[in-house]
Amino acid sequence: MKNYTITVNGTAYDVTVEEGGAGSAPVRAAAPVAAPKAAPAAAPKAAPAAAAGGIEVKASVPGKVFKVEAGVGQAVKSGDNIIILEAMKMEIPVVAPEDGTVASINVSVGDAIESGDVLATLN
Repeated sequence: MKNYTITVNGTAYDVTVEEGGAGSAPVRAAAPVAAPKAAPAAAPKAAPAAAAGGIEVKASVPGKVFKVEAGVGQAVKSGDNIIILEAMKMEIPVVAPEDGTVASINVSVGDAIESGDVLATLN
């Protein structure tokens, strides 16, 4: 038997899978358990004042830049889309973590990015 914790829409489930031979493996799911609180995807970090912008907007997943929706100098509100990533054939929006002005866009459409890469900065 193997035990896994699977999170679906913010609810964690403890799942036990019985290993079997050629047949199908029965799956038993327990009642939901308290999911650990995830850190904000693009939590702002203190950046040097000399940087292009004080707030870094980072990629939460590896993928490819599909679309750039904001431009340098554009005012954005918290939650506004800045960049759209494509990962596993899904479009994933990267949003502004807080209100500000776009100071820099550090990627172009088609660029391959890794999780944690700085995509843009805000003032």
